[in-house]
Amino acid sequence: MTTLDFFDQTLLNKYDTSGPRYTSYPTALEFTEDFSHAQLAQAGQANPEQALSLYLHIPFCHSLCYYCGCNKIVTRNSDKADTYLDYLGKEIASRAQAFGSRPIRQIHLGGGTPSFLDHAQLTRLVNTLKRHFRFIDEIEMSIEVDPRDIELELADHLASLGFNRLSIGVQDTNKKVQKAINRPQSTEFIKQFIQRAKQVGFASVNIDLIYGLPHQTIESFTHTLEDVTQQLDADRISLFSYAHMPQAFAAQRKIRNQWLPKADEKFALMKLAIETLCTKGYELVGMDHFAKPTDELAEAQNKGQLHRNFQGYTSKGDCDILGLGVSAISSVGNVYSQNVKGLKDYYQLIDHQGHAAVKGLKLNQDDQIRRAVINALMCNLCLHKADIEQNFKINFDDYFNQELATLRPFIKDQLLTNTGSDIQVSAKARLLIRNICMSFDAYLKHHLNQQRFSRVI
Repeated sequence: MTTLDFFDQTLLNKYDTSGPRYTSYPTALEFTEDFSHAQLAQAGQANPEQALSLYLHIPFCHSLCYYCGCNKIVTRNSDKADTYLDYLGKEIASRAQAFGSRPIRQIHLGGGTPSFLDHAQLTRLVNTLKRHFRFIDEIEMSIEVDPRDIELELADHLASLGFNRLSIGVQDTNKKVQKAINRPQSTEFIKQFIQRAKQVGFASVNIDLIYGLPHQTIESFTHTLEDVTQQLDADRISLFSYAHMPQAFAAQRKIRNQWLPKADEKFALMKLAIETLCTKGYELVGMDHFAKPTDELAEAQNKGQLHRNFQGYTSKGDCDILGLGVSAISSVGNVYSQNVKGLKDYYQLIDHQGHAAVKGLKLNQDDQIRRAVINALMCNLCLHKADIEQNFKINFDDYFNQELATLRPFIKDQLLTNTGSDIQVSAKARLLIRNICMSFDAYLKHHLNQQRFSRVI
């Protein structure tokens, strides 16, 4: 398969619409306040030996990046993090009552900016987790790092705490682009930090890139891609499309519309990135991740064992996810749950009830069936009907009679095949996999006239 297979302009234009990214099904839009916290606790105790992945949200950032739509608090006051860790510790202790017996296979610190925490605060947090949870020997511990406000020694300290995977937000190495998004940073320092991390034992380094940012051009983004592939030597690269929604995110109002690449220019930037990364030896994983062939994400995809969750693609599909901290999302068995987004509200709820879950969803049988279908297509581009039939005791073609009818345009355009045993997505549908999955989304009709999702292309 070559990258040329991805870029049939006529088909991409035909199917370019808005739709979910399917980091979950049902999506978080379906979470409601008509949700009992007891449902999450019961799900946590239902399978006490199943491995668990912990996600901890650290909301603080030293400065405001204008493109960002994450749940964050911009401050230079490190004391705020101490208060936050006090409450996070209370939540950890409370959650351990239902989840403490489970083996912890994976930990991820996201944000915000987890590297906002200083050495003592990071040590305190890891020690708190170890007191309340059971880490396995081969635990995967990852952390997101902002390279602007750290020193090389942070890599050593993180390694001493057990962290072995690193994710760095680079976005773009061009100075004009960086200034427009209020994110000036040194590519040379990032290079040195990655080298230091690998020297002290980090097994994998991921870099985030964004296309569609202000002032990006083919020439400038070519240089960025050269910097990332030749100088930084990341094991994984996440390539995201910038979604300009100033009506939703006030900081994006700092970015003028005339600075942004036009639709055809943005498409050309995406095409350039995919072609360049594949030429440089990376494999396209799913729809927007790239990994070296020896990386476990690439290996999982090649084996048909890739999975997707709220943090993106993963090879740890057998793990439930317990979210801790403000706005964090949990996925345990057939239950989703999300913590309150406001910091003051989070503190009040932790004080009053020991947890901060305010909305969620208990999946019914239909939700679980469709989740399995969408996950198979999103991750492995192939669905074996017998797997769904055996797991859920249904006849696939009968159950999805209406949905299969909606696949006919994709079949006519040679984007997939539907046989008696399988649905197989073709190479040239790789960038349109969200469209195909939308055919199986029972909730989507409620959102068709609402701009609730990002563009597919």
